[in-house]
Amino acid sequence: MAHPLVPRIFDLAAPVAEQLGLEVVHIVFQTNHAPPVLRVDVRNQHKEDTGLEDCERMSQALEAVLDEADVISDAYVLEVSSPGISPILSSDRDFTVFKGFMVEVQLTEPHRDQTAWVGQLVRRDEDTLYLNRKGKPIKLPRATIAQVTLSDVAPD
Repeated sequence: MAHPLVPRIFDLAAPVAEQLGLEVVHIVFQTNHAPPVLRVDVRNQHKEDTGLEDCERMSQALEAVLDEADVISDAYVLEVSSPGISPILSSDRDFTVFKGFMVEVQLTEPHRDQTAWVGQLVRRDEDTLYLNRKGKPIKLPRATIAQVTLSDVAPD
């Protein structure tokens, strides 16, 4: 269950992030630490990855806003970080790095009467996404792919 201050902190953090070209992805206030830890995960809206400089800018700007609003009366530690690897594959680099991983593919129109496919990522070229599904090669037309995400689900 989220700490009761999280919605108020989100309301203060979201506009700060937006001004910096960032998006607040997740907030958690861990009161079981001494001092408590307020962790804010942000994502850069304009780049594939969120860098240390993005986190530093957000930390400084958010610290000022939180101090002014006096939302948290006791001492606490503010941690601003990136949410980590996105499960969505989009760049050529993603498709190379995650070759061999299980993925779920959502299509905009059915291919062989299916709009969702799960399989092991083999490769992607200009026209086709290649999967291995229980030893059987699957070729999905790239033009019909809505989204490819990392998956821990095995194919049916």
